[in-house]
Amino acid sequence: MSQAPVVQSDSQPVARPSDQPVLRIEGLRTYFYSRGKQAFIRSVDGVDLHIARGETLGVVGESGSGKSVTALSVIGLVGAGPGVISGKIGFKSDSVQKNFLQDLDVYVSLKQSGDRIMEVRKDDAEWLRNMDRIMKNIRGREIFMIFQNPKLSLNPFMTVGEQITEAVMLNTGVKERKEARERALHWLEEVKIDSPGLRYNNHPFGLSGGMCQRAMIAMALSSEPSLLIADEPTTGLDATIQSRIVDLLEELKHTVGVTTMLISHDINVISRLSDNVAVMYGGTVLEYGPASSVLSGSHEQKHPYTAALLESIPTERHIREKGTLKAIVGDVLDTIHVPDGCRFAPRCDRITDGIRGRCEHEEPELLEVSGGHKLRCWLYAG
Repeated sequence: MSQAPVVQSDSQPVARPSDQPVLRIEGLRTYFYSRGKQAFIRSVDGVDLHIARGETLGVVGESGSGKSVTALSVIGLVGAGPGVISGKIGFKSDSVQKNFLQDLDVYVSLKQSGDRIMEVRKDDAEWLRNMDRIMKNIRGREIFMIFQNPKLSLNPFMTVGEQITEAVMLNTGVKERKEARERALHWLEEVKIDSPGLRYNNHPFGLSGGMCQRAMIAMALSSEPSLLIADEPTTGLDATIQSRIVDLLEELKHTVGVTTMLISHDINVISRLSDNVAVMYGGTVLEYGPASSVLSGSHEQKHPYTAALLESIPTERHIREKGTLKAIVGDVLDTIHVPDGCRFAPRCDRITDGIRGRCEHEEPELLEVSGGHKLRCWLYAG
């Protein structure tokens, strides 16, 4: 049993929608415990998301906003405690329909003060045992995740081709190695890796970062997943290679149409590849909706945080005139000390006297302001 002490209250494009989303996350909370500060780190704190069949959902936000932890929570790979403590992760494909957190709440005991969780008791061993049972045949087969560093994700002792062939045999109906090898070569060609026949026999250390990322994308698609999670797929690559990987993902989006959760802090990447966008900050979603609305500089209804992110992107005019970019004042929210009100309030420059009290003391709900466009902001609460 793991136990965390009480935290005091002042420690604050082809989208094909279906009736039921491939992934629906409701009220997800994933906490970690800081022994040094004797407090919870509320990395994911009440996240709601859904992804329709064939859709690409872009999840954007500064580092530390909870994007990657949300993805790791979905596939049950959160290692540190207490980890996932509440919520629902509903998944539906052609062959599987389940809630990944079904009946796991019996292994967690929470003490709350209002809406705030103050203490967690969790039977880690039973939770993990049952989570592994629930996720059997899900990871790699139904949901495939591409991690930030492709070289660390690949086995250094096996050739790239052997690893893709193994993925085909484990995750699809193909059982003959010859056919699996042909599929592996096919996907290496599809991701436009240089000399696929040669790269099939290369070990990861013999490939560049860009080639390793293409190999990981090939492995992901060869497994025929119902949901692909791409966590910062261009991070760590030089600018030219980044552009080529984004071009590849854009092409595959239209030709393959796999349902995708794309995580990035690069708004330009999110804008090019996403149908819908979720803007995360401080462990929760502040804005959600069609990419054309959320990331449009001209759209009137926009969360102040999203607007600030867009204003911090250099434009041709900035470069031509050598102008300065508008910075977001203050520091990224420390999710140990979450304020009672809006999480962005300490950095917001659009608070008026009429809503200041609510911004500082009441957390707004995520409310729809137009067709499919939702905001968590008192400016639009009516």
